[in-house]
Amino acid sequence: MRKVTGRLIDRRIRAVRVALEAMDLLSRQSESSAAAAGGCRVDPASDAAGPPSEPTGVELFTEGDELYAAMLASIRGARHAVRMESYIFASDEIGWQFAEALAERAAAGIDVRLHLDAAGAWRSSSLALQRHLRERNVRVRWFHRWSWRQPLRYNRRNHRKLLVIDERVAYVGGFNIHRESSRRFFGASRWRDTHAEISGSLVKHATKLFDAFWRGHRQWMPTQQNGRATSLVSNHTRACRHQIRCLYSEAFASARERIYLTTPYFVPDLLTQQRLMKAARRGIDVRLLVPSKSDVPITRWAAHAFYSELMSAGVRIYEYLPRMLHAKTIVIDGRRATLGTANLDYRSFFLNYELILVMEATRECALLEQHFLEDLSESQQIIANTWARRRWAKKLLEGVGWAMRRWL
Repeated sequence: MRKVTGRLIDRRIRAVRVALEAMDLLSRQSESSAAAAGGCRVDPASDAAGPPSEPTGVELFTEGDELYAAMLASIRGARHAVRMESYIFASDEIGWQFAEALAERAAAGIDVRLHLDAAGAWRSSSLALQRHLRERNVRVRWFHRWSWRQPLRYNRRNHRKLLVIDERVAYVGGFNIHRESSRRFFGASRWRDTHAEISGSLVKHATKLFDAFWRGHRQWMPTQQNGRATSLVSNHTRACRHQIRCLYSEAFASARERIYLTTPYFVPDLLTQQRLMKAARRGIDVRLLVPSKSDVPITRWAAHAFYSELMSAGVRIYEYLPRMLHAKTIVIDGRRATLGTANLDYRSFFLNYELILVMEATRECALLEQHFLEDLSESQQIIANTWARRRWAKKLLEGVGWAMRRWL
């Protein structure tokens, strides 16, 4: 009797998904057209933030306490300007450390600008912290505050995390400013993330990217030229409306040996899904690492809806067990890598403003690959046969997540 009931439930779930697909047909057809066309062509060497005239130094961080200490030391040593943007800037132990460091520099006459996302930071950033900053001459700007006249713009967010000091050093990656990423304040369950400190002439391009965004020039990029191993890439430019998506798609298509992906929110569009499956079918070792626990459960339900099809093509999927996984990294063939703020989901590809660091043939690529393999050792692989026997309630939640995938 239970088997019969289970089959009936499975049929109903499939029927619901078929109905949702029919409702979503026009959108999927547009994605299919993009997939057939291969998307816009993006060469990291020609569509990134210009070539540095001197070698760019990159130092990786995976522990929040070490990163925050380095960022705070850089802020306190600023002599001319501090430019900072963050999706979350919490009024907790970490946020107040940064607020006091920024306020001290501003009070000393340094130009200090802080750009926060209205949707990301409004719940975590208190009025007291904001007042503390403004009273000490920190220029605080909110991106896309709620407006009854333009309610839809609130859904388009500044997800970038960037700190630039004196055009001397910059920091970019996935870490927000909050206690959840600190072992000191959050304990062993702190979030797992990845960030980078950049030195060299690429910092000047980071400065220009911040300034342009601050002025409202959201699609601006520096002069595009060739010949660099490290570059900064944003996802909305005049040359390509969805540049990060196109860059990832072409990287997956050109992989020769392996593709290692880490993302906290995996809700791929059709083109990205197809490129990963095609890579696996032609013998590329495609491994996807996602969290086993999420701060946004519905995104995990949506990710589960893609597992079966990906595994049938040969993609290996792992769930990170120890703590919340928030890193966003990709390593291709051990020679090309990205890290930054972009997730493999609709919001990062089509809605949010993102910023990633692209590296080619650098020691950091090998180091990111090493980090990935270390994380795999603390992860559980999803086995296709076992996954096919999951409970019907989980399948129902997957259907809910899949139906909402474009708005997550």
